Amino acid sequence: MASDLTKRVLFAVPAAILFIFVTWMGGWYFKGFIILIGFFIQQEVIRLLDGSGQITDAWFPYTIGLWVMLFPVLPFPFEIGLAIMLLFVALQTFDQSGDSITKLSTTFFAGLYAPVGLLALMLIRETGSHPNGFLLTVATVLMVWGDDVFAYFGGKAFGKRPLAPLISPNKTVEGFLSGYVGCVAGLALAMYAIPLDSAFSFVMLCPLILLVGTFGPIGDLIESKMKRKAGVKDSSKLLPGHGGFFDRFDALILAAPAVYVYISIIIGFGYVTF
Repeated sequence: MASDLTKRVLFAVPAAILFIFVTWMGGWYFKGFIILIGFFIQQEVIRLLDGSGQITDAWFPYTIGLWVMLFPVLPFPFEIGLAIMLLFVALQTFDQSGDSITKLSTTFFAGLYAPVGLLALMLIRETGSHPNGFLLTVATVLMVWGDDVFAYFGGKAFGKRPLAPLISPNKTVEGFLSGYVGCVAGLALAMYAIPLDSAFSFVMLCPLILLVGTFGPIGDLIESKMKRKAGVKDSSKLLPGHGGFFDRFDALILAAPAVYVYISIIIGFGYVTF
């Protein structure tokens, strides 16, 4: 146990520094970094689906995923998406394998699920000025990390009632509720410890505590459900002490869209100006 914890810490600290540095750089440094992570997550999602008997197409998940993550910068993005859909459905129509029907749904899930969540993270980074986008992105990630840490230790200390015993037996209601405290800590750390001016106040962003604290664990549970069906503990062994990229970003995949929707609403209604 101590060895595993040491591995996690020794990997997590430099990885966190790298992530924050690339987030600060922004632009294509950040986009390229996130797109690369997206491909690793897709590979792990495909492996989990295949392991549970839900076979996907070999190439189209990555094609769809790249289209999603590049959607804001592509020329004629909607038309390109239609062309991808037409080509994929046409090819699947003439696929004679026994998995051809399954591939219609699993390929779209593997192609869309993680890339949509990561696209939301990239859009958060592009919100407003450079400092505003940086702070919002770091706040989102710190809330997810805070939720994960506080849920783990809160569950260990106070956990009695199982949250979803058929999906993840170790998760408890008490741990889930403790995660909200972690979200508060993550948001406060981003807003008050980073010496940058922001158009957003702490109070204005407080609803994110509920959003991240709710949708982050749901993203975690979705991955747990997939891993249980596939009969594996981790999505891969790529990250020392942490499993795979999907294991590390499962909560962020749903938390980021929730954050982006809220941010878009308050900007759209004029509560924030840049």
